[in-house]
Amino acid sequence: MMPRRRVAILISGRGSNMAALIEAARAKDYPAEIALVVSNRPEAAGLASAASSGIATVVVDHKRFASREAFDAALDAALEQTRIEIVCLAGFMRMLTVPFVAKWRGRMLNIHPSLLPEFKGLDTHARALAAGVKTHGCTAHFVVPELDSGPIILQEKVPVLAGDTAETLAARVLEAEHRIYPAALRLLAEGKLDAPSR
Repeated sequence: MMPRRRVAILISGRGSNMAALIEAARAKDYPAEIALVVSNRPEAAGLASAASSGIATVVVDHKRFASREAFDAALDAALEQTRIEIVCLAGFMRMLTVPFVAKWRGRMLNIHPSLLPEFKGLDTHARALAAGVKTHGCTAHFVVPELDSGPIILQEKVPVLAGDTAETLAARVLEAEHRIYPAALRLLAEGKLDAPSR
């Protein structure tokens, strides 16, 4: 059997997608292991849950750095030190610099709560409701320098129901996120995806 790929998850908050990836990686046949969880916020709730699962955690506090470049350099050093091969963003609320994204091209994934290319950025559920769409969902994709623009790996559609609020819709989309993100990581770790060309 191939050695499992070493994965770091980057979080800024509770890390519910992080928990889904950790759970998936517990399976003996899963091709990746969660080797590190990094947060840019020391108070992120996901750090404690990662530690309780026996996973190494690191805080790279963005407030301690004078520039995005300095922050990304410290983040990259933490990943290199732990011999990370794949990076998964899970509610990581930082824009990463072009050199950092370029270095990890084809090895960095994100999960986004909309059917990209629709509703890039924040507040996707409220915007979907305001637009009157009948179908919403989520997208697992490669990270490229442009926000939420990387090649799509997997999507799952979620119906918009009568009476939905941003909160009820978000809850159903989150369940879909927890299904497709581990599946996307599996595909990447098994070498079944082509890296983005840019």
